[in-house]
Amino acid sequence: MQLGGTGGASPFFIHMTLNIAQDHFSLFGLPSAYVLDAVALERSYREIQARIHPDRFVNSGAAEKRASMQWTTRVNEAYRTLKDPVLRAKYLLERAGLDVGFETNTAMPPAFLMRQLELRESLEDAKDAASLDALSTQLARDRHRLETLLAAKIDAEKDLPGAVGLLRELQFLSRFGEEVGGAYQALDE
Repeated sequence: MQLGGTGGASPFFIHMTLNIAQDHFSLFGLPSAYVLDAVALERSYREIQARIHPDRFVNSGAAEKRASMQWTTRVNEAYRTLKDPVLRAKYLLERAGLDVGFETNTAMPPAFLMRQLELRESLEDAKDAASLDALSTQLARDRHRLETLLAAKIDAEKDLPGAVGLLRELQFLSRFGEEVGGAYQALDE
């Protein structure tokens, strides 16, 4: 898909041609890896958005406007995926043909299941901001530990099947973090 008709090239394709079917990493000119350069991702995202944003095509034809919207949607989706550690790992594993089984496979190691129960009890017992702060701090440490382990499994060891369980644990912690956020909001009300 290209923006710009035959009468005059659009500013987007004068300097840049993208393939809408590119993988997310290639779209932003990044290596396909779990650990990524967040600054480079942000810079590339902003550069692409500056060229494809629908505001640049308000005086263009319907086809260019539609293409700009499609590209904007595509780029935003890729950016959100790569920016989020859970979504990035899921994307990498699924691209390699692995089913991460968030919806279908709920089996987890017993130690992690016990940890989930402890976290849920801590959340139920948290009645003030200090308790939630302590829980949030522990949650951040646990997430960082899992992200480090995922990076090792995916990037260094190339053990993608071994990364699936770690990703599922990280997914749980991410969702649990949302519940902690909800508990903070409940305190404010």
